[in-house]
Amino acid sequence: MINPSWTFLTNHSHVLLFLSQNPYQRIRDIATEVGITERAVQRIIVELEDDGYLKHIREGRRNVYKIISRKSLRHNVEKHRQVDDLIELIKE
Repeated sequence: MINPSWTFLTNHSHVLLFLSQNPYQRIRDIATEVGITERAVQRIIVELEDDGYLKHIREGRRNVYKIISRKSLRHNVEKHRQVDDLIELIKE
Protein backbone atom coordinates (compact mmCIF):
# COMPACT_ATOMS: atom_id res chain seq x y z
CA MET A 1 0.00 0.00 0.00
CA ILE A 2 1.21 3.49 -0.82
CA ASN A 3 1.65 5.78 2.18
CA PRO A 4 0.55 9.19 0.90
CA SER A 5 2.12 12.34 2.32
CA TRP A 6 -1.30 14.03 2.24
CA THR A 7 -4.98 13.05 2.16
CA PHE A 8 -8.17 14.77 1.05
CA LEU A 9 -9.74 14.59 4.50
CA THR A 10 -8.34 15.95 7.76
CA ASN A 11 -7.52 14.01 10.91
CA HIS A 12 -10.63 15.59 12.45
CA SER A 13 -12.80 14.03 9.75
CA HIS A 14 -10.97 10.70 10.06
CA VAL A 15 -11.65 10.59 13.81
CA LEU A 16 -15.29 11.62 13.32
CA LEU A 17 -15.86 9.08 10.54
CA PHE A 18 -14.22 6.29 12.53
CA LEU A 19 -16.31 7.08 15.61
CA SER A 20 -19.49 7.17 13.55
CA GLN A 21 -19.07 3.45 12.92
CA ASN A 22 -17.15 2.53 16.10
CA PRO A 23 -18.62 4.57 18.98
CA TYR A 24 -17.22 2.30 21.71
CA GLN A 25 -13.56 2.45 20.68
CA ARG A 26 -10.78 3.50 23.03
CA ILE A 27 -8.53 6.47 22.28
CA ARG A 28 -5.66 4.03 21.68
CA ASP A 29 -7.67 2.16 19.04
CA ILE A 30 -8.79 5.37 17.35
CA ALA A 31 -5.17 6.56 17.20
CA THR A 32 -4.01 3.29 15.68
CA GLU A 33 -6.76 3.28 13.05
CA VAL A 34 -6.35 6.94 12.07
CA GLY A 35 -2.55 6.83 12.23
CA ILE A 36 -1.99 9.64 14.74
CA THR A 37 -0.93 9.81 18.38
CA GLU A 38 -3.28 9.24 21.30
CA ARG A 39 -2.63 12.84 22.38
CA ALA A 40 -3.72 14.10 18.95
CA VAL A 41 -6.91 12.04 19.17
CA GLN A 42 -7.64 13.47 22.62
CA ARG A 43 -7.16 17.02 21.31
CA ILE A 44 -9.37 16.37 18.28
CA ILE A 45 -12.13 14.86 20.43
CA VAL A 46 -12.08 17.89 22.75
CA GLU A 47 -12.27 20.25 19.76
CA LEU A 48 -15.13 18.29 18.17
CA GLU A 49 -17.00 18.28 21.49
CA ASP A 50 -16.35 21.99 22.11
CA ASP A 51 -17.75 22.85 18.68
CA GLY A 52 -20.80 20.60 19.09
CA TYR A 53 -19.96 17.84 16.59
CA LEU A 54 -19.48 15.08 19.15
CA LYS A 55 -20.65 14.09 22.63
CA HIS A 56 -19.41 11.37 24.92
CA ILE A 57 -21.26 9.37 27.52
CA ARG A 58 -19.41 7.52 30.25
CA GLU A 59 -20.31 3.82 30.47
CA GLY A 60 -18.33 2.19 33.24
CA ARG A 61 -14.68 2.81 32.49
CA ARG A 62 -15.27 3.64 28.82
CA ASN A 63 -16.65 6.50 26.79
CA VAL A 64 -19.31 6.01 24.15
CA TYR A 65 -19.23 8.65 21.43
CA LYS A 66 -22.29 10.14 19.74
CA ILE A 67 -21.95 12.12 16.53
CA ILE A 68 -24.15 15.20 16.17
CA SER A 69 -25.00 14.42 12.56
CA ARG A 70 -27.31 17.37 11.80
CA LYS A 71 -24.58 19.94 12.39
CA SER A 72 -23.31 21.86 9.35
CA LEU A 73 -19.73 21.42 8.19
CA ARG A 74 -17.45 24.36 9.01
CA HIS A 75 -15.65 25.50 5.86
CA ASN A 76 -17.34 27.94 3.46
CA VAL A 77 -16.96 25.46 0.60
CA GLU A 78 -18.92 22.74 2.40
CA LYS A 79 -21.04 24.58 4.98
CA HIS A 80 -24.17 23.86 2.94
CA ARG A 81 -23.72 20.18 3.94
CA GLN A 82 -24.13 18.44 7.27
CA VAL A 83 -22.00 15.88 9.08
CA ASP A 84 -24.40 13.08 8.12
CA ASP A 85 -23.84 13.93 4.42
CA LEU A 86 -20.11 13.31 4.90
CA ILE A 87 -20.72 10.10 6.83
CA GLU A 88 -23.10 8.80 4.16
CA LEU A 89 -20.59 9.58 1.42
CA ILE A 90 -17.71 7.77 3.10
CA LYS A 91 -19.27 4.95 5.13
CA GLU A 92 -18.60 1.35 4.16
